[in-house]
Amino acid sequence: MFSSASQTIIVTPILPVIGAALDVEPASLGLLVTAYSLMLAAAALVMGPISDRIGRRQALLMGAGTLVVALALHGLARSFEMLLAMRVVAGAGGGMLSGAAVSYVGDYFPYARRGWAAGWVMSGVPFGIVLGIPVGRVLAVGFDFRTPFLVFAAVMTVAFVLVLTVVPQPDVEREGRLSLRDTLLRYPRLLAQKDALVASATYFLMYLSLGLLVVYLPQWLTERYPLDVSLFGRPLRLFGLDVDFIATLFLVGGGASVFTGPAAGTLSDRIGRKPLILVSCFGLAAVTLALTYVVVERWVAYPIYFGIMVLFAMRMTPLQALLTALVPGRQRGSLLSLTIALGQVGTALGAALGGVLYAGAGYRVNTYASAAVILLMALLVWRALPEPADVEGLKV
Repeated sequence: MFSSASQTIIVTPILPVIGAALDVEPASLGLLVTAYSLMLAAAALVMGPISDRIGRRQALLMGAGTLVVALALHGLARSFEMLLAMRVVAGAGGGMLSGAAVSYVGDYFPYARRGWAAGWVMSGVPFGIVLGIPVGRVLAVGFDFRTPFLVFAAVMTVAFVLVLTVVPQPDVEREGRLSLRDTLLRYPRLLAQKDALVASATYFLMYLSLGLLVVYLPQWLTERYPLDVSLFGRPLRLFGLDVDFIATLFLVGGGASVFTGPAAGTLSDRIGRKPLILVSCFGLAAVTLALTYVVVERWVAYPIYFGIMVLFAMRMTPLQALLTALVPGRQRGSLLSLTIALGQVGTALGAALGGVLYAGAGYRVNTYASAAVILLMALLVWRALPEPADVEGLKV
């Protein structure tokens, strides 16, 4: 998850670097996020039923192997169109991997400990922000935008070897032989179930709000404030390269998520998932609305982004743990892949709409739109998303 998250999230803080290197307008840069997200969604939908049939371990190996190749190919990108194509290939690998990782938690751990387990497994995502993003930003600025992807290809190779040699296949009921017709009908049948439909809509709204808020945040900050950072009057450096403002901002935000995710997951095992999800939604909406008003000096961006990442982690981990219990184990891969796919569609739509809003009305309108979507998600969770009570009845 660290390797996958790093190569995904690094695109956002290096968008200005990519735009300058390839001579691309800011409004078009969001296509890199959109294309990746849409391909991830499509691949996740295909892999969901397959992972229910072949097992999560095989799905993890397929996803990690595809990402190794895709990230290595980023080194060949010499134009925006070529880079866009490489992001599409990487999206395919990410789609194979993402649903299987969360489903593995549901297969391997009892529901009473899935919040804790999901928190630690998914802590790879904020670790990617803490370590991967600052390092990636420094490498992109110090060398070129292709360098971070080549580094993450090497790290993903290590992850592939670890899955191959260490990770077992959980002993759970698998889906029987799947025909093409069964595969095509699986998702309509899932969406015909109210709980699955609500869960899918919730995930979509969560990532739609994130795409609206975060994709153009580095661009907005880059245009408003100088990027150089110093400590005691001396420039910050890493591996002999300058560390800039955007890199340190993501370092602070990722540090918040590293500790919040496991803590929120463990707490949700005790008090329930929905209370934490709702608290985080209301808090995140408030911080989002305040962002452009309170960041009047550069240093204010640090506590604001810290708060955003804490609140997002408080929402993400309990929600994922809850989703693992909404359907029987033989359907878990399909449901988790469906929700992740719709989440990526939400990110893609948020990035595309965010570019239009940013170019036409300014970043403040992005924050208004994001807060509105967050509040809509909170309403849906409160009124329609169930808190599983009799998990054993699902025969997970």
